[in-house]
Amino acid sequence: MTVRFNRRMIVVAIAAAMSLVNVGAQAQKRYDTGASDTEIKIGNIAPYSGPVSAYGTIGKTAAAYLAKVNAEGGVNGRKINFISVDDAYNPSKTVEQARKLVEQDEVFAIFLPIGTAHNVAIQKYLNAKKVPQLFVGSGATQWGNVKDFPWTIGWQPTYTAEARAFGKHIIATKPAAKVAILMQNDDFGKDFQKGVMDGLGDKAKTAVVAQQTYETSDPTIDSQIVSMKGSGADTLLILATPKFAAMAIKKANEIGWNPTRYLVSVSVSVGSVLKPAGLDVSKGVISASYFRDPTDPATQATKEYAEYAAFMKQYYSAGDTSDSLNLIGYSAAQTLVQTLKQAGDNLTRENVMKQALNLNLTLPMLYPGINVQTAPNDAYPIEKLQLIQFNGSRYEPIGNVFGNAK
Repeated sequence: MTVRFNRRMIVVAIAAAMSLVNVGAQAQKRYDTGASDTEIKIGNIAPYSGPVSAYGTIGKTAAAYLAKVNAEGGVNGRKINFISVDDAYNPSKTVEQARKLVEQDEVFAIFLPIGTAHNVAIQKYLNAKKVPQLFVGSGATQWGNVKDFPWTIGWQPTYTAEARAFGKHIIATKPAAKVAILMQNDDFGKDFQKGVMDGLGDKAKTAVVAQQTYETSDPTIDSQIVSMKGSGADTLLILATPKFAAMAIKKANEIGWNPTRYLVSVSVSVGSVLKPAGLDVSKGVISASYFRDPTDPATQATKEYAEYAAFMKQYYSAGDTSDSLNLIGYSAAQTLVQTLKQAGDNLTRENVMKQALNLNLTLPMLYPGINVQTAPNDAYPIEKLQLIQFNGSRYEPIGNVFGNAK
C-alpha cells in the first residue's frame, strides 16, 4: 500500500509536532511569584542598625556570595535578585519589612532572617502566605517544627542542644560549680537557659546561684555582672549577643572576677566579641562552634580557607575574615544556592521547601565532621557542634564533635 502526503498535510503535521514541543517545554518550567526565566527574587531581613548591628555583616556576606554566584552565571541560568532590608533588631519592624518584601517586592522566599523573637513575629504570617522562611538565622528549636509550620526551616544547631552541652561539660569538669547565668530577656535567652538546666540535670537547682537578665536596649550590663560576682559564683554562662557578650567579659575582668566562662556560639567571633573585650582578658573562654576557626593557622593553610579569603577580598573587601559571623552568611548562602539548584526549573515555593528538606551537603567552612543534612521529617540542617576554648589568640577544640540532639 502506498501512502501519499501532500504539502498541506506535512505543514499541519509539523505544526502539531511543534505545538507538542512547546507544551512540553512549558510543562518543564513552573514558577511562583518572584521567579521567572531570568531571575529569582530572594528577601532578607537583618539588623544593619540597632543593638546587635554586628549581625548586619551576616546579611552583607550573604549578599556578596550571591553577587559572586550571579557573576558566574547565576543559578540554572537565573540571577538572584537579593533584597536585604534593615529591621534594627526590632520585631515589630521585622513584621513591617516582611510584609513589604512579600506584598510589594513580591519575593519568592525570605532567606536567613535574623533573630529569634523576630522570626517568631513573622512565622505565622509567612506560613499563612505559603512563603518559604528559609534557613532562619536563629537556633530556636521551633524552626524544625514542619508539622505545624511547613514553610519554615532553620539552619544552625539549636540553642538548647548547645546549652545542654555546656551544662553537661560543667558537671563533668566541675561538679561542685556555683553557676551564674547572664541571659537576654527574650526567647533567645530562654532557649539557652532551658538547655543549660537540662544539661545540669538534677544539680540545676543547687548549682545555679544567680540569674540576671538584660534588655537589648540597656546601655550597659555592669550592675548585673557586679551582682553575679556577689553571689559567689565561680562559673559564668554568657547567654548574650555580641555587644553584651563583649561587655560581660570585659566588666568581669575589671572588677577582678575570674569565673570559668561559657560563651554562646552566636558570640564566638574573635573579631566582633573577643577583640573588643580584650584578647588577653578572653583567654580561657569556652564556647561551641560548627565552623572552622578562621583565625587558626591550620585552617588558614587549607584550600577551603584560601577560597573563602579570596571571595572576601573580591566581593566583600570591607568584611573581616577573622569574624566568624561572616561564615554564617557565606555558608547559609551556599545552602540556599544548592537548594535552588536542586529545584531546577520547577521554581514553585512548594518544590523549594521540598528541596530544602532533601539536602546532604559538605560545606567548605564548616568544622570537619559537620555537614548539612535534612529529610522530610528532619528540618534541622546542622545538628553537630564542637566545644572550643580560646587560648589568647585562637580557639582550640575540646573533646570530639557532638550532636544530633534537638
